[in-house]
Amino acid sequence: MASHRRPKQPSRTRVTVLTTAAAAAVALSAQAANAAPSEKLSKDEVKAKVDTLYEQAEQATEKYNGAKEKQEKLQKEISTIQDNVARGQEDLNKLRDGLGTMASAQYRSGGIDPSVQLFLSSDPDDYLDKASTLDQLSSQQVEGLKKIQDKQRELAQQRTEATDKLKDLAATRTELGKKKKEVQGKLGEAQRLLNSLTAKEKAALAAEQDRASRSSAERVNLGTSTPASGRAAAAFAAAQSKLGTPYVYGATGPSSFDCSGLTSWAYAQAGVGLPRVSQAQANAGQRLYSQSQLQVGDLVIFYGDQHHVGLYAGNGQVLHAPRTGTVVRYESINNMPFQFGVRV
Repeated sequence: MASHRRPKQPSRTRVTVLTTAAAAAVALSAQAANAAPSEKLSKDEVKAKVDTLYEQAEQATEKYNGAKEKQEKLQKEISTIQDNVARGQEDLNKLRDGLGTMASAQYRSGGIDPSVQLFLSSDPDDYLDKASTLDQLSSQQVEGLKKIQDKQRELAQQRTEATDKLKDLAATRTELGKKKKEVQGKLGEAQRLLNSLTAKEKAALAAEQDRASRSSAERVNLGTSTPASGRAAAAFAAAQSKLGTPYVYGATGPSSFDCSGLTSWAYAQAGVGLPRVSQAQANAGQRLYSQSQLQVGDLVIFYGDQHHVGLYAGNGQVLHAPRTGTVVRYESINNMPFQFGVRV
C-alpha cells in the first residue's frame, strides 16, 4: 500500500538562513553592477611600477648570486676535505700496518712486547695516556704510535669541519631557493603589469627602450679619458664588445649578463679574477670617492646597498648591464646614486 505521508516542511530556521543568503547575494550583485570599474593604470604609471620591480629584482639577484657563489665554494671545500680524509685514512691504515709488521717481527724473534700487544687491541690515545707503558716501547714504536695519534686527531678535525660545512651548504641552498623565488616573483609581477597594457602601449615602451639602447651605442661622447691601467683598458674593451647583449639575472656571459656578471666577465678577459657579486667587487681594489678621480675601466658602485656595478666609460658615462628588459649599454653616471669607484 502506497505511503501518503505529507512532505516535510522546511524549518523556520532554514528558511531564514536561505532568505538571508539570497538577500546578501542580491545585494552583492547590485554593488558589483553599480561599482565603478577599477582604474586602469596609464603607460607611464605601469612603466614606473615596472622599473621599481626591476630594481627590487636586481637587489635580490645580487643576493642570489652571492648565495650561489657561496654554494659553489662550499661544494669545492667539502670535496677537498673529503679527498683529504680519504687519503688520510689510507695513511693511517699504512701506519697501523707498519706497527703490526713490527709486532710480527718481534713475535718471530722470541715473543711480542706486551706493550705492542696492548696497542694492537686498544685505542692508541688511551695507550699513550698510560705513561708507565712508554718505558716498554722502543723509540721507533713510540714514534709510530704518535704518528697514528696525530693522524687520528687530524682526521677527526677534518670530519668535523666537513660536517659543519655540509650544514652550512644546506642552509645556503635554502637561501638560494628563497632568493630565486623572490627574483622570479618580482619579474612575474612586472610582466603582469606589462601585460595589462594595450598592444599600442607595449609598442611605445619597446620603442623607448630601443631608442635608449641605440642612442647609447651610437651617440655617446666618451671624451678623451685614459684607462686606469692596461688591464682596465682590456676589461673595458671586452665590455664594449658586448654592447647590445641582453640583461638576464644570474648570467655571466658571454651571450647575456647581469650587472656584476658583465664586470667580472670583462675583467676575466683581462686576466683578472673579480668576485662574483657587486658588494664583493666594491672591495676588490682602491676606492675612489670622487667622480673626478675615475678613469676608464674603473668599477663604479651604485646605491647604498651596493647592489649595482658598472665600468666607467669616460666623460661622465658608465657602461653596464642595467636591468631586466634592457641590454648592455652606456648611461649617464648621474642616472643612479653613485657611491664610489674602485680601481682594480
